[in-house]
Formats: sequence, structure tokens, C-alpha cells
Amino acid sequence: MRVTLADIVAALGGQLLGDGNLAIERIASLESADASAIGFVAHPRYRNQLAGTRAACVIVGPELADEAAARGAAIVTPDPYRYYARLSQWWAPRMRPVARAGVHPSAVIDPAADVAASAHVGALSVVGAGSRIGADTRIGARVVIADNVHIGARCIVHPGAVIGADGFGFAPHAGGWEKIEQLGGVRIGDDVEIGANTCIDRGALEDTVLEDGVKLDNLVQVGHNVRIGAHSALAGCVGIAGSARIGAHCTFGGGAIVLGHLELADHVAISAATVVTRSIHKPGLYSGVFPIDDNASWEKNAATLRQLHSLRERIRNLEKNGP
Repeated sequence: MRVTLADIVAALGGQLLGDGNLAIERIASLESADASAIGFVAHPRYRNQLAGTRAACVIVGPELADEAAARGAAIVTPDPYRYYARLSQWWAPRMRPVARAGVHPSAVIDPAADVAASAHVGALSVVGAGSRIGADTRIGARVVIADNVHIGARCIVHPGAVIGADGFGFAPHAGGWEKIEQLGGVRIGDDVEIGANTCIDRGALEDTVLEDGVKLDNLVQVGHNVRIGAHSALAGCVGIAGSARIGAHCTFGGGAIVLGHLELADHVAISAATVVTRSIHKPGLYSGVFPIDDNASWEKNAATLRQLHSLRERIRNLEKNGP
């Protein structure tokens, strides 16, 4: 692929500093860029990367316009990272085939399912009875969409995802387990993206719900009756246990866990590998990761932590009774 900087700016806007006829053949990181590539600086704190890059053009914010222009061509925009995102969207159809509307011959669509004419259903995928796939939605290969799953418009479901499998519901009885039939469905809003091999369970009685704009990475587990608010984003291997309620605009680092029946307010950010054991009612960044250390030191610290309760009682007695 070969385009000019003028082509890019004509399509996406921004202020061009430099030669509009300069040819660009790829998007690259500043470290790996060469004289045929375009890169970006997401934030002024990364300005030191400008000096060493060989990129033909760099996308920057207004704060770095002069520095970028001093080394070569630049596109100046208020939000370089968003500009990069839009550039990648503009670039992708020129590099790889666009998913065409229609159902692959190997896919299995139940006669009682409703798939929009503009949707794409990939090879070996399954859509169950009573399910609906909205306009311009892309379903990848080997996706299983069980019965009574409603997916909105412009969604992307990556290969291997399973939507609408039974939730994990069993009643203990006589040393065994009695299955609780999962009678709810799954409701997914517009502009949702679901990563490869992610699983979203159907509800036990009410529906599992993902609101508009939710983004799930690969290998995410969403339990039954969970509700995830609009525009929340969950990184890989996050697990949300049943009946948890996640607010809007929340973010989760990889491997984070939310226990069942908890509620998280809007604009809550959870660090990677954190286990959320209580409801969170105020926006903010929350972390619960025990710092990594060499094993011997970690074992000593872990042993100390086990003594915290008795140490607390001793301190209380000292404060109450004196030495």
C-alpha cells in the first residue's frame, strides 16, 4: 500500500507540516519506523522518542508541533492517539479483505434466528433460535451464539467466542449438585466488541446485559446475570462472577476478578490482577496486587501478613493498658 500525506490529511483532517506528496507505505511504531512509515507520539511525555525515530512523518499534539517539524514532516492534531486509531481504520480496508455481508456456507443459522442482511457471519459459526444479529455486525469464524441472544448494530465478535452458554448454576443436594436451568438470555447493545474465545453466559432468570460500546478482550469470562455499563473496557482474562453490576466507563486490567453480586460505580478503574471483593461506590483507581519479590522475601512477607491480626490485638492491648 502506498499513499501520500495529502491523502491522509484529506481523509482524516489535521494540520500537515511538510511535503504533502511524501509517500507513506505503512504505519509503524517510532522505534521500528523507517523513511516509508508514519508513526505517532501519544503524549508529550514521550517527546524523547522524536529525536531517534526515522519515520517519514509523525502524528503529534500541538505541544510537540515545533519539535516534530524540526525533524521532518508532521501531522498536528489535538488527540494523536485517536488520530492513530482513525488512521488504522482508514488503512485496514486497503490492506486486507473487508468482511462482506452474508452468511458463510458452512455457518449454521437456525430458521428462527434473525440475521440482518448487512451482517456478516463467518465460517463454522452457529446462531441459535430466537437470536438476533443487528445491522453491520461482524461475527467471526467458529463463534457460537446460542438461543435467545440479541446483538445490536455494528458489533464485532471475534473467532471462538461463545455467547449464551449456560451460567454456572447448581443447587447442592445430598452431596451432589442439582442443575439450575438457565432461563434468561443475553442482550448486547450497539458498537460492542467481543474478543476471541471470550464467554458470556446467559442469565438464570433475567438477561445478562452488555450496554452500548462495551469492549471485551480475549478470554474474558462474563457470568450469568452480569450487567456491564456503556463503554466499559475489560482486558484479557478478566472474570466477572454472576450477578455483578459494572458501571459505565469502567476499565479493568488483565486478569482482574470481580466477585459475584457486587456493584461498581461508573468510572471505576481496576488494576491488573486485582480481586474485587467488595462493592465500590466511588469513581477512582483501585488496586489489590501484592508486590512481586524474590521468593524468599515473598515468603517472609506472607508469613508476616498471617500474623497481622494477632499483632493488631497486641497493639490494642498496649494502647489500652500500657506496657
